[in-house]
Amino acid sequence: MTSAPSRSGPAMQGALLMIGAGALFACVNTLLQFVTMKLGVAAPTATFWQYGIALIALLPWQGVGLAAFKTRHLPAHILRVAFGVGGVQLWTFGLAHVQIWQAISLIMLSPFFVTIGASLWLQERVTLARWLAVIVGFIGGSIILAPWSEAFTPWALAPVGAAALWAAASLMTKRMTATETPETLTLYLLALMTPLNAVLTVVPGAGGFAVAGLYAMLALLIAGLLTALAQYALARAYSVADAAFLQPFDHVKLPFNVILGVLAFGFVPPGSMWLGSALIIGASLWLLAEENRESNAQA
Repeated sequence: MTSAPSRSGPAMQGALLMIGAGALFACVNTLLQFVTMKLGVAAPTATFWQYGIALIALLPWQGVGLAAFKTRHLPAHILRVAFGVGGVQLWTFGLAHVQIWQAISLIMLSPFFVTIGASLWLQERVTLARWLAVIVGFIGGSIILAPWSEAFTPWALAPVGAAALWAAASLMTKRMTATETPETLTLYLLALMTPLNAVLTVVPGAGGFAVAGLYAMLALLIAGLLTALAQYALARAYSVADAAFLQPFDHVKLPFNVILGVLAFGFVPPGSMWLGSALIIGASLWLLAEENRESNAQA
């Protein structure tokens, strides 16, 4: 008896790839926090080398021809990548000053910024359920930030800013897919991110390109290679499984980062982190379920 074809194989592969990408990014975050917080490497310098090395490692696998450079929307490409670079810079600044559990918890606010931006910029209709999810998510973020606490530092706002900028980049990507091919979007992302990071690195007081110490350079080399591998795993995951199915597995990155933070730095999160993260994750899953329900209703 021949059974019907099953999608469980690709789905399982996608889930494992997404979990693997989360584990790799957790290692990258730990290495970046080590070189910035412990070895004193400036955040812009660390970001430049991380993504420069990742770019060199990824290029052989891109397979994108020069024809993909053809575009009539160069300013939009530059703005999109600028949002992404700003998010990366703020993220690294956050890792240099706040504990990794707090940074990774707050970066999960990005889907809620996407919802707000979709309403204000793309003029998409946002249901009451989506707004409730946004409110609950930001309540969770407020619990993690704890601005009323003596331990609060303004640097904790850096991951929140990174989440907002990455959300803006995602919204621009969504808007530009109407006129640009995926190859063109990928090529301009790769071609512009490293030069923009380089410009921010040479700004007075930013730190420059020099990295003092063998351990720091080795850590950044490993971080860059792991970034390339994580990006590849992420792309492969989305190529074999639906984004909606994969989204819950993206949240697995939280315990990976918490565990590495404890092992590497002794950063033990308080109970408020788990409460705030539970609200953020719960609200984002509810938001995802509402979007899937609406998509199915329109199909």
